[in-house]
Amino acid sequence: MEFNITEGQIGTRPPVVKPDPKVLEYLGEDGMRQLISDHYDLLRQSNIKGLFPPSDEGFALAKKHSADFFIQICGGTRHFDQSRGKPMMAARHAPFAITQEARRVWLESYIMVLKPHAMPDDLKQSFWNYLDVFSIWMMNTTE
Repeated sequence: MEFNITEGQIGTRPPVVKPDPKVLEYLGEDGMRQLISDHYDLLRQSNIKGLFPPSDEGFALAKKHSADFFIQICGGTRHFDQSRGKPMMAARHAPFAITQEARRVWLESYIMVLKPHAMPDDLKQSFWNYLDVFSIWMMNTTE
């Protein structure tokens, strides 16, 4: 499969399709949490590490919140809503400078964890398609 990164414009909200619920069925909650954890571990070593909490405790909490969100978006238990309220992810990310470059690093880190994963390609593609478009929504600055 190909992991194409769609060109996005700041402030645009292209239509996004949620991942196939079979992604979560395949991974299970523990597998989803591991996927997100592996992704975050790469981000912590990346040139966008400053967008994430510096403490181990804060970083672990960020991983949990992200996994809760992706479990929910894939049709699982609404952990995110229960612990944090409505996602409103663009608003939650507004305090952070998310540039096109930061988006690219975030997506390329996902490619590194998804590419070797044993998940079937059709499910990877469904998850990737969501990540690609969802990440456009998060961009909020050119600097």
